[in-house]
Amino acid sequence: MPAFSCEKVKDINMRRLLIAAIAISAMAVFSRAQRWHISPDETTIVWAVTDSLPHRDHLEMSGEKISSVLRYGVNADKSFSLERSMVWPMLRTVPENTHASLMRRLGLDFVQAILADRRHPGAEKVDSITFNGILSVYSTYPKGLKLRRDIFPSTTTARLLELYTFSNDGTETIELVLPSQSFEYSTPEGQGTKGAYRITARSENSSDILTNLRPGDSVKYNFMIEGLGRDEKAATLTAANELAARERLCDMLRGNLILETPDPVIDTEFAMSKIRACESIFRTAAGLLHSPGGESYYAAIWANDQAEYANPFFPYTGYDKAIESVWNSFRLFSDYMNDEYKPIPSSIINEGRSYWNGAGDRGDAAMIAYGASRAALVQGDIEQARDTWPLIEWCLEYCKRHLNDAGVVESDCDELEFRFPAGKANLCTSTLYYDALISASHLARELGKKELSKDYAARAAKLHRDINAYFGATVQGYDTYRYYEGNDLLRSWICIPLVAGIYEKAPGTIDALLSPELRFNDGLLSQSGTSTYWDRSTLYALRGIFAAGEHGRGYEFLEDYSGKRLLGEHVPYPIEAWPEGNQRHLSAESALYCRIVTEGIFGIRPTGLHSFDLTPQMPDQWNHMTLRNVYIGSGKPVDIAVTRSGRNLRVDISREGKKIQSKSIANGRTLKVRL
Repeated sequence: MPAFSCEKVKDINMRRLLIAAIAISAMAVFSRAQRWHISPDETTIVWAVTDSLPHRDHLEMSGEKISSVLRYGVNADKSFSLERSMVWPMLRTVPENTHASLMRRLGLDFVQAILADRRHPGAEKVDSITFNGILSVYSTYPKGLKLRRDIFPSTTTARLLELYTFSNDGTETIELVLPSQSFEYSTPEGQGTKGAYRITARSENSSDILTNLRPGDSVKYNFMIEGLGRDEKAATLTAANELAARERLCDMLRGNLILETPDPVIDTEFAMSKIRACESIFRTAAGLLHSPGGESYYAAIWANDQAEYANPFFPYTGYDKAIESVWNSFRLFSDYMNDEYKPIPSSIINEGRSYWNGAGDRGDAAMIAYGASRAALVQGDIEQARDTWPLIEWCLEYCKRHLNDAGVVESDCDELEFRFPAGKANLCTSTLYYDALISASHLARELGKKELSKDYAARAAKLHRDINAYFGATVQGYDTYRYYEGNDLLRSWICIPLVAGIYEKAPGTIDALLSPELRFNDGLLSQSGTSTYWDRSTLYALRGIFAAGEHGRGYEFLEDYSGKRLLGEHVPYPIEAWPEGNQRHLSAESALYCRIVTEGIFGIRPTGLHSFDLTPQMPDQWNHMTLRNVYIGSGKPVDIAVTRSGRNLRVDISREGKKIQSKSIANGRTLKVRL
């Protein structure tokens, strides 16, 4: 990318012209060849293996009792390679800290033991690999022997399943021997909180399978890898039943909150992200809990990943287990409210039995109040809102007690936990508190607390002014925000006022976000002049750019980002960070991707238990966009259809086929909806 500093250009119009020219020329850098493509039904991504080998990737999938990172790839000779990294979150290890889940890596190749015509089947050549919530690998061996691998975690048991289907695509019968295989490993007694654990790997067939595989015939050969407590019995579900359960889960998640636009990449990435966001829910001693994953963060919750990122999204999906995890997490945070207003922990770990607060106050109360008030409004359940209200009120009071003389919130750091400086008061914490006050004002009104509702609204209005006054600044030539007092380098988190509806500095902020100082070929840098990036700020920025009405450049950015994450070299989900974590597929980032659509492009903002604002920001390249089966407010889901009608947009909202509301509005104008 060309070296260029916008602060050298004094004329604002010239600067914007130069930024546009750089953005256009940079598309050649941003648009790399895509390794994968989308199936015609938009449910699956496909890698047709040809050249550009070797290539390896890693992918996380989760179930209620297991998570697995598959490190898979195709070697230069087109053979398949696989290392399974497995995590059993409820098999706790010592010391009992955040990362105390039983973890093991296994690189066994079960195919090496089979015989075809009394010898090893020969060299494997991978033809294609597909993913739709299940990783499938299609290979060819000599004599027309074909192999399909299907790899996925169990939805409810502590097993990783690998289903092998051999078929004869040749002209001669193949004598095939599929031996019974099994091994068991016990962990040392002192390494588990409940003693030794057992890890078993076995084929489903308890005796050898000998078959004469005629042309056109096929045979199944299935494996299970399972983690068990010392006295725990192995699961009895068959591999076929486990496969059916995984398919049902993925189909159900694809069938709720369906995005339909003219862009298949964004539609498919949205559908994929729903799967990753909703699958990482673990059945812990404290109930179902959503956790980030990444071979580090399980059976635990965080004020940012869960309360702020994922929880406001889950009610839209209608997925009962995800919604249960929302209220379980807020219940656990509620246990730490106190009369002294000491900070709520950043994370509650070890199945709810302990906590982590190693970075001090990260603005966690603002995160929790923001997420809890939004989630309660979307859910539309008055009883649930009443139950959660004390936590919201406590967190808002905590933030109020930490306002400085300038009227913004002080905290020890932010969600990056001292990886980058955040000063005594940072932009994220104050903006989240502002947004929480707005949602809490709506919720207080629904709960009959009219005076408190007015108070929260007044406090939000003042904080809006104070955020602009305290954080507003010219940074590296852009009229935007400093992230903290004394900050003189652009930070990607300057996007957060846009997400909260603070638009006074939107033009300069969007220019800064999309400038060479922050934007690069894989998203946004955390800070200009560094090589570090975290997708969470990129995802917030995309949502905010759309919300602020910049749907032209926003769409170009979203289209490029989605293509890389879905079809590029590391697929198919948003990632956590680089270089930290090696681009792990943490779950909550996928929820943030979905919120680009729900809150950015469609502009959904709940304003009551049965009402919301809708501010569509449809890209000029589209003539329609629809969200189907949207769960908002109590009752049946609604469909939101937006179609271009001349210079305006036609918005139709229906439930069970009956129109609730229909109106023509300008793109970017707000429609108030009452359910």
